[in-house]
Amino acid sequence: MIEKFSTIDQWPDKQKQGMKRRTFLKLASAACVVAGMPVLNLPSGSLALGATGSDNRYVRKARYWESKAHKQIQCKLCPRHCVIDDHERGYCGVRENRGGTYYTLVYARPVTYHMDPIEKKPLFHFYPGSMAFSIATAGCNLNCKFCQNWEISQVTPEQVNSFYMPPEKIARAAKDYGAKSIAYTYNEPTIFYEYMYDTAIAGHKEEVKSVVITAAYIEKEPIQKLCAVVDAIKVDLKAFSEQYYKDVVHGELKPVLEAVEAIHNRGRWLEIVYLVVPTLNDGEKEIKQLSRWIKRNLGPDVPIHFTRFFPQYLLKNLPPTPVETLDRCKAIADAEGLHYVYVGNVPGHPAENTYCPRCGNVLVERIGFTVKAMKIKNGRCPYCGTRIPGVW
Repeated sequence: MIEKFSTIDQWPDKQKQGMKRRTFLKLASAACVVAGMPVLNLPSGSLALGATGSDNRYVRKARYWESKAHKQIQCKLCPRHCVIDDHERGYCGVRENRGGTYYTLVYARPVTYHMDPIEKKPLFHFYPGSMAFSIATAGCNLNCKFCQNWEISQVTPEQVNSFYMPPEKIARAAKDYGAKSIAYTYNEPTIFYEYMYDTAIAGHKEEVKSVVITAAYIEKEPIQKLCAVVDAIKVDLKAFSEQYYKDVVHGELKPVLEAVEAIHNRGRWLEIVYLVVPTLNDGEKEIKQLSRWIKRNLGPDVPIHFTRFFPQYLLKNLPPTPVETLDRCKAIADAEGLHYVYVGNVPGHPAENTYCPRCGNVLVERIGFTVKAMKIKNGRCPYCGTRIPGVW
């Protein structure tokens, strides 16, 4: 798919819409724009209120693009392959053509950072009970109708307040706060690829891991290169239907599946989340096809989380997912031979726990984002000795 935006009038609606008064007030109330999140103590001099694209601290030459005639460029970072005229931006709203050279406008420019339990991501087989120093910028290369962080993902950098936090400062802050990892999350980290890549390298120098929370709408070369510097990737697989991706996500399924396979083939720890939306992606046939694809292409040990949907953003006409639907999805995946099938967004559900696939004993007991008991020893079940895949 090639998308060309030669004038601002041709930009997607998500980029040319001005902020509504309600959204502006919500964003202006704090630089930490993810609703309900407390702000950590800021390193001195890191807050840049009202920052704009003219601030060169945030501008870096982008990766993965090629020059075209008449100062046009074509982005090769994600499957959209946007063709972009001089002084215009791609679909994501954060990468700009300046005189025939492509730049990212969100380098070292997070709009929020926060300490989260790793279970919130969710990553259940990657240092359970640890904390992740979570960061996000503005922008996204998708427009999911159910987006829960649309106030930052569906705006341009100029529409939100931001912090100036270079990779080294993020890494040091994560270490100082006792985080086991840095999480690139809340919006789609693909669109701040350069910042994420450099921060992951800086984090490793401070002995802090990196985890990517992504929809995996990214080309194979950049995801393969990213796998060399990060430690775990959680993929939000929106559906197992091209029509759903077209209508609800404004993307494509095929390149996502290719990216997921690339992650698995590079040996990065991988988990998958499937947000179950009533009537749209919860059919028995679709869940069965999804489960069979995972087992065939990734193996039975890749965890999958069937997560409860709640009405958000542009998809408020549907009810929350019935717990019975999630149980049915889990039963299908279990029957297809997947070993680690979880139910998410239902605190206290027994499928939040990790069980040994051989003896059935509880190995990690959870309630919501809290780990109540961790029994895995040296990567194995203490009851029968079965190896439990993950990073423990």
